[in-house]
Amino acid sequence: MSWFGKIVGGTIGLMLGGPIGAMGGAALGHFFFDKQDSGGFGGAFGADQKGGRPGYMPGGGFTNQERIQASYFVALFSMFGKIAKADGLVTKHEGDLVVRFIDQMGLSGQQREFAMRVFNEAKDSPYSAEDFARQFYQLTAGNSNIHLNMIDMLFQVASADGTIHELEEQMIRRIADVFRLGPQQYDSIRSKYVQDTDRYYKILGCTPSSSDEEIRTAYRKLVREFHPDTVTSKGLPEEFVKFATKRFREIQEAYEEIKKERNM
Repeated sequence: MSWFGKIVGGTIGLMLGGPIGAMGGAALGHFFFDKQDSGGFGGAFGADQKGGRPGYMPGGGFTNQERIQASYFVALFSMFGKIAKADGLVTKHEGDLVVRFIDQMGLSGQQREFAMRVFNEAKDSPYSAEDFARQFYQLTAGNSNIHLNMIDMLFQVASADGTIHELEEQMIRRIADVFRLGPQQYDSIRSKYVQDTDRYYKILGCTPSSSDEEIRTAYRKLVREFHPDTVTSKGLPEEFVKFATKRFREIQEAYEEIKKERNM
C-alpha cells in the first residue's frame, strides 16, 4: 500500500475529503497522538507552520490510483463498522472476522492498527454507511466488480454470528443501491449467505427458467469479467484481485452444477 507510506507524515483528510477523509483523518489523528504520547514517533508528526495541525502536507503527491486504493481501504473498514453495529451490538464473532480480514490482507504493524482504528471510529460516527458508499462510488463509478466485492465482504461480516439480522441486510441493500447494482447482481452475492434452491442460477444472474443458451452466455460474460488476468491488468487493489479469483471459482462451480442438473 504505497499510499499508506505517504499519509504517515501527511493527512488523509486532505487527500480524500468527505466522510471517507473524515474517518481516515480521525483514525490517523488518534494514531499520531497516541504514538506521540507514548514517544513512539517522536517529532515526526509535529505541528506544521500554518495552523498547528499535525502532519499537514498540502496536496500530498498522491496519484489517482493511490486515492482509489486509499478510499477502498477506509470505506471498506468504515462500512464494516456500520454493518457490525447495525443491529445495535458489535459481537465478538464480527470483531474476530474483521481481524481475519486484516490478516488475509497481509496487514501488520501500523497498517493493522490503522485499519482497526478506522473500524472503531466509523461504527459510532455520525456518518451513515451510505455516506461512505456514495463517496466511494463517485471515485469508482462504472466498476461494478469492485462494488460486488464490497457487498460480498459486508455479507461476510453480517453473517459472522451465524445469522443476518434484518437491519444488517437492509443496510447492505441500501449500499448496493448506491452502487447501482441490479437485483440479479445483488442476489448473486446474497445467495452465498442466504441459502435457497436457486443459488447457482443466481450466481450466474439467471433463473431456472433461463434457456441453456442464456446460461452459457451469462457464464461466458462473467468469466471474462472475473478472469484473474483481466482483473490484474486493470491495476485494481490486491484485495479485489483475491475476491475476483474466488468469484471466478464460484462462477465455474455454479456453471458445472447447472450443467449436471440439465445434462448440458
